[in-house]
Amino acid sequence: MQFAEQMDQRLRQTLLGDDNLMHKFTDAAGDLAVNLVVAAVILAVTLWTAGWLSKLVRRALGRVPGRRGADTTLQSFVGSVVRYGVVIVGLIAILQQLGVQATSILAVLGAASLAIGLAMQGTLSNVAAGVMLLMLRPYRVGDFVEVSGQMGTVVTLDLFTTELASPAGLKVVMPNSKVFGEMIINHSSPLVRRMEITIGIDYDDDIETALGIMLATARADDRILPDPAPWAKVTSFGDSAVNVTLRAWAATPVFWDSYHQMLTALKSAFAAGGLSIPYPHQVHVEKAAPVQVSPPAPAPDPKAGRRSPRSPPKA
Repeated sequence: MQFAEQMDQRLRQTLLGDDNLMHKFTDAAGDLAVNLVVAAVILAVTLWTAGWLSKLVRRALGRVPGRRGADTTLQSFVGSVVRYGVVIVGLIAILQQLGVQATSILAVLGAASLAIGLAMQGTLSNVAAGVMLLMLRPYRVGDFVEVSGQMGTVVTLDLFTTELASPAGLKVVMPNSKVFGEMIINHSSPLVRRMEITIGIDYDDDIETALGIMLATARADDRILPDPAPWAKVTSFGDSAVNVTLRAWAATPVFWDSYHQMLTALKSAFAAGGLSIPYPHQVHVEKAAPVQVSPPAPAPDPKAGRRSPRSPPKA
């Protein structure tokens, strides 16, 4: 008990009598307050700079001329990278201002990143594939693509997944690693596309008349491009028809409308020109039922009804 009282008295004397300790405490509190104010200023400047640079980069990429206007996907990706990069640099500066050793923190973060990377290999492969898709840009938002047997319009493209809207209105979400590792068919990327329409005519019809009707119908449509010129030839001989094919080019935005309209126009033109589109012929072979032949009746036995001379007569 006396020892505790003595220690308490000595501590009070030290705190009350040592002016240097109070000065040190005051100086440390003042330095900490100054560092906190400077850190807050650095944080505010960092956030403002990150947003400003991100918008500046997006506007700069939006002014880059392209075939189909500005690429919003690339603008969003590069703007996000710039914003996060500035924020990371600002956080390191804040830690150094507060007296924290940034090198040790970065070492810990590096070790943690390695462990997380080994545990999330599938997710990181999606990120790597997303970066490659954003760099190579085989498609972008708004394109109609076909990937892994799925067809649809690209709705979103980020670092992890690609979202498609199918023609039936379904939402299709595909991992980027699956998309990048498969064959990608972009139906919206070409400026022009070629349609190919094959129609069968009767063997008795005139082939030159059919080919002339095809070319005239294609040239009458303003959406069909004159260069390359429409092409019509006989392509094969079917079981019940001669197959003639029309190949014509149209701009991608009006391709499908022109294609379906061309089908209707060709059907009407063939009917007006006296050409017939034969129905498929099917031959059914019926076999006759086998005739049932009855076996011949056994021949009568000549010995039947005769009595044996040794057998006694019946009473």
